[in-house]
Amino acid sequence: MSQEPQGLVERMEQHQIAIYLGAMALGGLLGWAAPAAGPGLEHAINPVLGALLFVTFLQVPAGELFRSLRDGRFLPAALVVNFAVVPAVVAAMFAFLPADQAVRIGVLLVLLCPCVDYVIVFSGLAGGDSRRLLAATPLLLIVQMLLLPGLLYLFMGPDLADIVEAGPFLEAFLFLIVIPLALAWALQAWAARTPAGRKVSDAATTTMVPLMASTLITVVASQIPKLGGSLGDVASVIPFYAGFLVVMAFAGRVVARFFRLDAQASRAVVFTGATRNSLVVLPLALALPDELAVAAVVVVTQTLVEVIGMVAYVRLISRLVPQREQPVTAA
Repeated sequence: MSQEPQGLVERMEQHQIAIYLGAMALGGLLGWAAPAAGPGLEHAINPVLGALLFVTFLQVPAGELFRSLRDGRFLPAALVVNFAVVPAVVAAMFAFLPADQAVRIGVLLVLLCPCVDYVIVFSGLAGGDSRRLLAATPLLLIVQMLLLPGLLYLFMGPDLADIVEAGPFLEAFLFLIVIPLALAWALQAWAARTPAGRKVSDAATTTMVPLMASTLITVVASQIPKLGGSLGDVASVIPFYAGFLVVMAFAGRVVARFFRLDAQASRAVVFTGATRNSLVVLPLALALPDELAVAAVVVVTQTLVEVIGMVAYVRLISRLVPQREQPVTAA
């Protein structure tokens, strides 16, 4: 009896890309067929996202996080590609973005923040070192929340203070990072002491794929009704998102070679540089004034482009970073 649920979990993990694509399609259909459900679904985004991040953090033992801080090459590579290379790439494309302020804020919100959830899935499917990437996840979250206000100010100028309030950033940090991480570590401590805790922990980790699918359905369905007459503005950012994926594939590869990483770690660096944190920054976009509501749709659009791009990444990464490649040795 106990083998049947496990088999279902394994099948979901094997077919998770198809499940995520299907979830987004279902969300789009739901948003189109029942637009009145959009506001209610918006209120469900934070709870379902918090649950997803809790399960993600549950897979990061506290000791692994502290050990990741001493990862002399991988962690610096992940930080450089996300917080030095990515802002430079975004700066190069910024002048060519549509002039609409809401569109620009949406693009900045999503492209300046590295992904912390399904990047681990896709990296693992492509043979990347998901364990090291998972251990670095809380730090990547903390750094992006600390740097995002300053980066937005650099791009948008002093008018930013009249548009974006600090409250939503602090709220997102508390409810999407601090609380899920604290609860995950509390469950880890319980699991280390009692069999009951281990059962609860094991059961929680099996919900990763359903929670991700639920999050995608909720996010897409809640934002589709907002498109209205903004379809042209939203569609105009798709080439930028696609171009970003192409550029970051090679940029991540260059960074990985600079830090002399092996093939698995290099693939993980490529994925963390390319995937963005659309689900976590969406609450920030939703907190913007009504006249900037399209920013949230711009953020969700990046998710649609990225998941399709990740299918290509998984198939092509072996050519960009051959599996047998050895770390580059110093001269």
